[in-house]
Amino acid sequence: MMDYEKIKAGVRLMLEGIGEDVNREGLLETPDRIARMCAEIYGGLYEDPAQHLRKQFTVERDDMVIEKDITFYSTCEHHLLPFYGKAHIGYLPNGKVVGLSKLARTVDIYARRPQIQEKMTADIARALEEHLNPRGVIVMVEAEHTCMTMRGIKKPGSKTVTLVATGVFEENMELQNRFLSMVRDR
Repeated sequence: MMDYEKIKAGVRLMLEGIGEDVNREGLLETPDRIARMCAEIYGGLYEDPAQHLRKQFTVERDDMVIEKDITFYSTCEHHLLPFYGKAHIGYLPNGKVVGLSKLARTVDIYARRPQIQEKMTADIARALEEHLNPRGVIVMVEAEHTCMTMRGIKKPGSKTVTLVATGVFEENMELQNRFLSMVRDR
């Protein structure tokens, strides 16, 4: 579990390290604010996607299911700066589907962790594979990384795109292309 006192002490040290007066009015409550914020933005570390993916429904047809444009906010583990964007999920059921909100909740669980985008994309695909047992999964994530746009190379507007395909999506380029055209059709 999260240790609020360690977070607050760390924030105080960081503020002192950059030359700030931790006792000035505007910063007095900042360590506490940051500790509470951490509980919110890193809460996915303590959640299991299985809790959302367990409830499934039987379907007669196994047509592709797509949930696109799932907005997320995450944190780069290298600089602890935000990256944010959209996740797009597709899967071919194997007799069972999950509620659409559960796909968005799964993205949210994985987004609320410090990580790299490539791992987040793979983790989402792996969770769907494991809990839905579909014929295939495809996950595409598009994000802007503030560690690249506000510092370093400073290229605002640039996006990183990651894609993980499993099962029939990995083997069948026609299915991949169908997913991509449906995701791109805005």
